[in-house]
Amino acid sequence: MNKYGTQDYYNYMNNNYNQPLYNQQNFNNANANSSDLFDAYTGFISGNMFPDLYNAYKISNPLEIEPMNEQAELLTYIDALCFADIDLGLYLDLYPNDKNVISLYNKFREQKKQYEQEYESKFGPLFLSSDALNSYPWAWDNSPWPWQSK
Repeated sequence: MNKYGTQDYYNYMNNNYNQPLYNQQNFNNANANSSDLFDAYTGFISGNMFPDLYNAYKISNPLEIEPMNEQAELLTYIDALCFADIDLGLYLDLYPNDKNVISLYNKFREQKKQYEQEYESKFGPLFLSSDALNSYPWAWDNSPWPWQSK
């Protein structure tokens, strides 16, 4: 007999949100289908690009990000695509021959480049290695910074 009463034990197990919500056996059958993955934004707010591996813990729905302006919206897109690149890159470390995910990874990288270029053309450089810094005068320390409101 467990330390809880039988009914209390089942209630405890049913409310233990940190239990895996996926079948590891299904995931071990490599080659993820890109249509089975979250889009970059949903993966970003969920913390995982793979719905079968998503564990909501105690949050039934991830918090939606509501950007206050165009600058914040572009930064959100860039952050989401960076997250997708990292998560898919980790997957590809384990399954380097998955053509579907390689294709999706490259698509997200191209989208991220486009959003970075759009951001830099409107709001200035994002990175010290940005092409937007190839001008005179040096633009890196121009205000406002991305996290400062106008």
